[in-house]
Amino acid sequence: MDSTQKQVVRTQWLLLFSVLIIAVCGLIYELIAGTLASYVLGDSITQFSLIIGTYMFSMGIGSFLSKYFNKDLLTWFVQVELLVGLIGGISAPLLFVLFPVIDGFQFLLLFLVVIIGTLVGIEIPLLLKILKDKLSFNELVSRVFTFDYIGALLASIVFPLLFVPHLGLIRTSLFFGIINVVVSIILCYYFQKQIKRVALLKFSAFLVLIGQVLAFAFADEIMDYGDELSYQDKVVFAKSTPYQRIVLTKNREELRLFLNSNLQFSSRDEYRYHEALVHPAMSNVKQVKNVLVLGGGDGLAVREILKYPGVENIHLVDLDPEMTRLFSSHKMLAGLNENSLKQPKVTIENKDAFIWLKESRTVYDCVIIDFPDPSSFGLGKLYSNTFYNLLKRVLHPLSVIVIQSTSPLVAPKSFWCVNKTLQACGFRTLPYHNFVPSFGEWGYIMASQQAPLNVPDTFAVPVRYISTPVFLQMMTFSNDMLPKDTLEINKLNNQVLVKYFEQEWRHYTDR
Repeated sequence: MDSTQKQVVRTQWLLLFSVLIIAVCGLIYELIAGTLASYVLGDSITQFSLIIGTYMFSMGIGSFLSKYFNKDLLTWFVQVELLVGLIGGISAPLLFVLFPVIDGFQFLLLFLVVIIGTLVGIEIPLLLKILKDKLSFNELVSRVFTFDYIGALLASIVFPLLFVPHLGLIRTSLFFGIINVVVSIILCYYFQKQIKRVALLKFSAFLVLIGQVLAFAFADEIMDYGDELSYQDKVVFAKSTPYQRIVLTKNREELRLFLNSNLQFSSRDEYRYHEALVHPAMSNVKQVKNVLVLGGGDGLAVREILKYPGVENIHLVDLDPEMTRLFSSHKMLAGLNENSLKQPKVTIENKDAFIWLKESRTVYDCVIIDFPDPSSFGLGKLYSNTFYNLLKRVLHPLSVIVIQSTSPLVAPKSFWCVNKTLQACGFRTLPYHNFVPSFGEWGYIMASQQAPLNVPDTFAVPVRYISTPVFLQMMTFSNDMLPKDTLEINKLNNQVLVKYFEQEWRHYTDR
């Protein structure tokens, strides 16, 4: 093989490598947009569906527009690659910063997806045109699409397993933007005799590269600035995990936890919520030794359970290891839960509760279920008849369970749908609610297969809020907390609860 042939082969492989980079980076930007949307807007299935559809449609637009690129193909290709790196790289930091301050966030999100998808849609046809004289048609199509699909697979693997857990969304976005820009710089040098205005392109690419490297270095400060715009109080901790965005804020009087921008508790009044969640159920079990907590990675429900000296084992199952690590090690938070997660009686497993129940064989006397509200299908499955039937596997006939079930005032359909689903699974239920100033009226449902559910004569542990007279009031529902329509059971294949929840809370927040 002479030097000319070697040059041709090197050119082919460099351009095919560009196809791999295009595929990886393009899909990464799509995944970032979907993940970010599910963080801040909820309903991950709808958000991912919208973004994937919009991205694929935009690639089609780009492919259509590529027919108008017939001259200076390498110049156009490098320019498009640079634009993809610039826009894709800054997409996550831009969206995080703008989310708190603009009304049309979803429009902006989809607009960026359209721009990136269109540019990526232009790139592949441009490469096909560039390579058409260097490879036979069969070889051209085979190699280009092979690299394209390999890149897509690679992106889908490294994004959730490597980049999001270790870099977070902002740095991941900037990292792949930098890769796009570096590729454009390499192409500028390799094809500098064939690219028009190559000096200007090099200067622009290096300028973008320096900007993105600086943004990568100061990604935490960018994220902190976005958080400061989002929350009224000072942000004292913030971290994105593969499962959620965790933010803690603090003022003179209280500490607040937000997950995906939704308030989970305030240190000022969380005891009202957790006492109402834990003590009625615990008091309805004659001899409680083994307790299961599903969700509740903050350790606050565990704190209340540890007040019962007869409890021998507490098994906490929470999906996010960062939550349980944070509430075990952070001084303020561990103080709030009284170091409950470090007690020898407590065993922690970081697993999906749905999958965990399929594998568990231990039987528990009491189960405290403290999941986030059913705002997405991923959470809605944890309120389904399938989940409650799985739950029976870890219960004996006299076991008692309790489930936080959103607000019966704001979302009565959602609340009573949970109640109806439990009854359909053979549980007798006792719905109740209480007032938590940070949230308003909040609802719970206590249930058992055979145990009588009674009002305790007394709560025989130290409490600040709950008492027998107070619990009697909790069981009374005003007319505006009762459902006015016939409700369906929440099944795994219809997730009607998520639909109820979205309708009711959207109506409340839009007022």
